[in-house]
Amino acid sequence: MKSLRISLLSSMIAMALVACGSPQPPAPATDTVASSTAPAAEAQVIQLDGSSTVYPISEAIAEEFQMQNQGKLRVTVGVSGTGGGFKKFCRGELDIANASRPIQKSEMEICAAAGISYYELPVAYDALTVVANPKNEFLSTITVEQLKKIWAPESQGTISRWNQIDPSWPDAEFKLYGAGSDSGTFDYFTEAVVGKAKASRGDYTASEDDNTLVQGVAQDVNALGYFGYAYYAENQDKLKALAVAPVDGAPGVLPSEEAVIDGTYVPLARPMFIYVSAKSLERAEIKQFIEFYFNNVAALAREVRYVPLPQAAYDGVRKHLAEGKVGTVFNGEPATSITIEDLLEREASL
Repeated sequence: MKSLRISLLSSMIAMALVACGSPQPPAPATDTVASSTAPAAEAQVIQLDGSSTVYPISEAIAEEFQMQNQGKLRVTVGVSGTGGGFKKFCRGELDIANASRPIQKSEMEICAAAGISYYELPVAYDALTVVANPKNEFLSTITVEQLKKIWAPESQGTISRWNQIDPSWPDAEFKLYGAGSDSGTFDYFTEAVVGKAKASRGDYTASEDDNTLVQGVAQDVNALGYFGYAYYAENQDKLKALAVAPVDGAPGVLPSEEAVIDGTYVPLARPMFIYVSAKSLERAEIKQFIEFYFNNVAALAREVRYVPLPQAAYDGVRKHLAEGKVGTVFNGEPATSITIEDLLEREASL
């Protein structure tokens, strides 16, 4: 019967070509041609976008998830920065927003006006890393006050040389590389270092793509930059991480999993989140993806060089989802200098 169907199909193709006056002979019939008459099922799409810092985690999970659901489910993970992701999320264009800071009040209001409710789900911790070029021989530790002097808005046009920060440093112009204004990293860094979110000098190379920043610092001996730890860890041969001292006279602390867990890497240790649309979560494939996400996030977060949360935090996430606890525990406030223990206490209060 199979051979008969193939023969009939070949004859029909040949007659159609003759009728059209085609000078080409028909292609030989194959099982592939016969099976192509059945329409293929369209894969369901799950859409994520937002933070470039959270991207390595969500991308790793998306790849594993798709491998287990070949052809059935497709996950797209964009990188438009935390702010850019929230803009799309609050317009109902995304199922999930990756965020390297909590949702802000203005974004909460936009989501509320559009009828978008959401679950705020912490996924891991990042040690936001300040980096220099490895050929820089004078700089190994930097204080928060020195970082503020470099990055403050009022420094633009007045402070541009190393020796203006510390007289013992060279009389050479520094070049700055940092997150773009749509990035949650930009919001967090300016809040933690300068004292106000989005307060920054503008004469620096800005990008939501951390790989662009990596290349900039790696190619300039007088460069200074900042981005998520995962991008430093991937490029340790090209970059030098600086120890950060929270106050003048205090010892500098290098970014590490241990420093994040014990609360000594302040103020640049920060929680990372995904925000899941409550409406999207009504779909079976989204529930399946979120379940997979939190079954695997601890292992994959560490694999991409972030700090997984304690199991109690992931149990809390599952409890919030089961009980339908939407909203945020931050209420528009920043998450600067919040330890893992503080985060657990807040999550328990939701």
